Amino acid sequence: MAVWVSSRKKSLIFISLGACLVALAIALNVSWIVLHWRQVALLTLGIIFFVAIITGLVLNTIFLVREIRRNEQHDSFINAVTHELKTPLTTIRLYLETLKTREVDEAKRHEFYDVMLADSDRLLHTVEQILRAGQTGQRRRRLQRSVIDIEELVRECIDLARRRYHLDGDALSYTESFNGSERVTIMGDQDEMQAALSNLLDNAIKYSDKTVQVSVEVETPDEKHVAVRVTDHGIGIPRAQLKRIFKRFYRVPERILTQVKGSGLGLFIVRSIVEKHGGRAFAESEGEGKGSTFTIELPRA
Repeated sequence: MAVWVSSRKKSLIFISLGACLVALAIALNVSWIVLHWRQVALLTLGIIFFVAIITGLVLNTIFLVREIRRNEQHDSFINAVTHELKTPLTTIRLYLETLKTREVDEAKRHEFYDVMLADSDRLLHTVEQILRAGQTGQRRRRLQRSVIDIEELVRECIDLARRRYHLDGDALSYTESFNGSERVTIMGDQDEMQAALSNLLDNAIKYSDKTVQVSVEVETPDEKHVAVRVTDHGIGIPRAQLKRIFKRFYRVPERILTQVKGSGLGLFIVRSIVEKHGGRAFAESEGEGKGSTFTIELPRA
């Protein structure tokens, strides 16, 4: 936290310095123009240099502001990942110490084992997210392409999410908007596409607020594409944030997130995988508290 404050103070100093330089440049050039208004050639040259200096300072300020935002997102990511790693490790250690130092009956022992296994899965999921985010940034990485039945893959991801979050049958629903006898396939990497769909479902479940009610729909908008829509009735997304949420490390403001934790990598991974497969990913929401719909469109095989 202290490093973040120090970095922010330095950035603010550079911004202030840039603003002062802009003001000084304007004052000097205006004074020069007033004193030498008869010298047309020099006046023209001065205006050119003035515009060049101002442009450079403005661009420098823009890049500096972007760097500040990137640093803030990076620091937020580090804090979130640290929490995601530390919490389950602390829990596992606590239960292991209890098992070692105390006599625990068989039922309680199995309960401790279940909790530790769940926390181990959470740790593994966090590590996999970080590794996958690094892999998706490698554009040269080749995909192991094969024909994928998108309906079957979606059903598998729904069952996996239902087991992971211990949800009942009504929490996750599936519908299809195409001829049931038709086999809708895509050409892609099975593991990558499973990761993308699982991240969409994880995102919808985490941000569903108190009651999880997520619907998944597969449709064929035309003969060449297939679309998968994941809709939740959770906290929603401000319209100004809809395009930003797919950026690496980006998370919506804390006042909206409440107590939801995350690394800011899930939707970045979704977009990266979908774009590698020649598709696109986008989000829709009416605003805060009105739920969200995430759609991925992919070319059919």
